[in-house]
Amino acid sequence: MEQFVRSGLMPDSFMGPGDDIKAQVLLIWDLIKAPLVIPVLRIAVVVCLMVSLMLFVERVYMSIVIVLVKLFGRKPDKRFKFEPFRDDVESGNSDYPHVLIQIPMFNEREVYKMSIGAASKLSWPTDRFVIQVLDDSTDPTVKQMVQMECQKWANKGINIRYQVRENRKGYKSGALKDGLTHQYVKDCEYVAIFDADFRPDPDFLLRSIPYLAHNPELALVQARWIFVNADECLLTRMQEMSLDYHFTVEQEVGSSTHAFFGFNGTAGVWRIAAINEAGGWKDRTTVEDMDLAVRAGLRGWKFLYLGDLQVKSELPSTFQAFRFQQHRWSCGPANLFRKMFWEIIRNKTVSWYKKAYVIYNFFLIRKIIAHIITFSFYCLILPATCWVPEVEVPKWGAVYIPVIITVLNAAGTPRSMHLLMFWILFENVMALHRTKATLIGLLETGRANEWVVTEKLGDATTKKSPKKAPKKPQFRLGQRLHMLELAVSAYLFVSACYDYSYGKTRYFIYLYIQSMAFLIMGCGYVGTIVPNS
Repeated sequence: MEQFVRSGLMPDSFMGPGDDIKAQVLLIWDLIKAPLVIPVLRIAVVVCLMVSLMLFVERVYMSIVIVLVKLFGRKPDKRFKFEPFRDDVESGNSDYPHVLIQIPMFNEREVYKMSIGAASKLSWPTDRFVIQVLDDSTDPTVKQMVQMECQKWANKGINIRYQVRENRKGYKSGALKDGLTHQYVKDCEYVAIFDADFRPDPDFLLRSIPYLAHNPELALVQARWIFVNADECLLTRMQEMSLDYHFTVEQEVGSSTHAFFGFNGTAGVWRIAAINEAGGWKDRTTVEDMDLAVRAGLRGWKFLYLGDLQVKSELPSTFQAFRFQQHRWSCGPANLFRKMFWEIIRNKTVSWYKKAYVIYNFFLIRKIIAHIITFSFYCLILPATCWVPEVEVPKWGAVYIPVIITVLNAAGTPRSMHLLMFWILFENVMALHRTKATLIGLLETGRANEWVVTEKLGDATTKKSPKKAPKKPQFRLGQRLHMLELAVSAYLFVSACYDYSYGKTRYFIYLYIQSMAFLIMGCGYVGTIVPNS
């Protein structure tokens, strides 16, 4: 105890009757440290280093594939047949296939006009497509506004149907499944799906449908997302960096090497026959889009990603909406992996190589290990080594590999390279939330099947109220404070203090900064604050 007093970590007033208890605690620590703590921590470090190497190899592999794709020009029109549709004087529009456009909605007050308007302006013969607005809204006012918007476009000659259900069973997957059962859909060969905040350009169908029409082995054509509100705040900039890597690297690699990747749930066109053959939409997880893609891929269908076909969309700009979204995106894939692992193993349609890719690269590395290792290694185990100097982490594992992986991840968004440090801190904090969601999905407990619609603000943040509303207390303890983040912040801060006083690794520089990041996000001071109307 005297060394703690001399170091200044414990004031002299702490030395007294209670000092015997503290001495006993330190004695117990000394007794369990050598036989238990050190071996367990060393094993944890070895495991983390091995998994980090797995992540490193996977990132380097995908980077090499992308470079080769760019060098050898393996563009989609060179891998698959593409012939644009043309109007014919004799046959008229008969060469154009019938297309269904589905727009699922749920209380989309701010963005419903944009999505319906964009879909109605698509360049396609009006007698060869039908727009289906699948409205699951519970707000009567919103339902009335959406219905009136549909009627407005119907009066302009657009074949648009407003569909509602008796209940929200299955959420989005239930709405999409129900939409395919209507009689007027029977003539449609393809279905394009757009979430309520997505705005396709008029030539979207002209650039995507020909691939499906001329390549019968293709089930899906997926477009890239671009974000109209990426510059709204630091939260949206961080999301843009993560999602740009997903689209420029992960989706491109899957499409180029295996003709398989995860459907993003929107901005894509499906062959309806492939949906039916795969078993249709299922609501057994919160990632119905990925579920359908995996089942279709295991039946031999191929997918095509078009990186130059871009669709405008909106990023969640409030921290609460982003957390709900990330919970669903992390929990769902883990839960799906749990449910489909043996189905993938037993599959006899695709090659063992593709099955290995789906299990290892698609699920294990990207959807499970990446989340868990990021949080456990850099926010739990690395700080713990400050307290146990007998356990060392080699520099290549603590510094070099993480730096290389980070640079490769951020390369997809060159304009944000100056925000790289903020992105690292942000991703480490979110890794806590993603790890929790991943474990919930793997164990199928708690909120495994929780489905919360991501809030879209549209231009709500720029609207000004004509009158000043009376001030109301904004602070709500349960909504604003996130106790897990605050607890990790305290752990990192104390570890940094100890490392500064006794350590030789200089981890305290990183730990102090990361502790502040957890503190800021734990207090909810991130993202956009929506003004009261």
